[in-house]
Amino acid sequence: MTFPDILLEDETLVAFDKPSGMAVSPEGRKGAGATLMGLVRGRFGPATANVHRLDADASGVVLCARTKPALDFLSGQFQSKTVRKTHWALVALLARGAGGDAVRDGAGALPAEFTVDLALGEDEHKPGRVRVFRKRGGRPSVTQFRVLESFGRFAWVECRPLTGRMHQVRVHLASAGAPVLNDALYGDPGSVLLLSELKRGYKGRDKERPLLSRLALHAGSLGFSHPLSREPVEVTAPIPEDLGIALKYLRKFAGAGARA
Repeated sequence: MTFPDILLEDETLVAFDKPSGMAVSPEGRKGAGATLMGLVRGRFGPATANVHRLDADASGVVLCARTKPALDFLSGQFQSKTVRKTHWALVALLARGAGGDAVRDGAGALPAEFTVDLALGEDEHKPGRVRVFRKRGGRPSVTQFRVLESFGRFAWVECRPLTGRMHQVRVHLASAGAPVLNDALYGDPGSVLLLSELKRGYKGRDKERPLLSRLALHAGSLGFSHPLSREPVEVTAPIPEDLGIALKYLRKFAGAGARA
């Protein structure tokens, strides 16, 4: 597998643009396959450690420390929730949220800005999945959302997770009736982005493939204090080509309505 792009590198840290489909580490992963940390340690040495995690099916920024003091300093920022994380998601609007929660009727009905504050924890009936705990149990989890563009039954959303739970952004969006497109765990199998549904007079439906087949979630930026200088640093990963193409067609044919 191709080595991921390096976004920032110095003697204390290195940040990568992880592609969709690559796991960060092999823990709990069945079968063979290259992992980010396997490739990273092969190039930078066994002392290099990932500071945080990112879903295998998501793409974007992953930060690693190259020294123990840097790992301790960076990990402390994640634990104290001072790291500024921004994800972007292409979501498919549903009539009802996960678990049957009623949401606003009609496409494009998400508020311009909203916050989901729902405790999350392991789904004891479905290993590998996370669920919402509404009364007791779970861990406090908060994500802020802002709709950047609306495309009828799809929307381009900025996500700012204030906590760092497993699958947090995905579950919180699903609970709001707007699961991430192509989310095999929490999404709607019937929500597929097809050019034929956007472009009038489209030909070739018989051989048509979705405009996007991967999980439409991208960790776009990560802001933190540098281990040595203590100065603020922001690492940004560009939108992947496949996700960018999907957005291009939505903007061209779906009557996008940008929100400030």
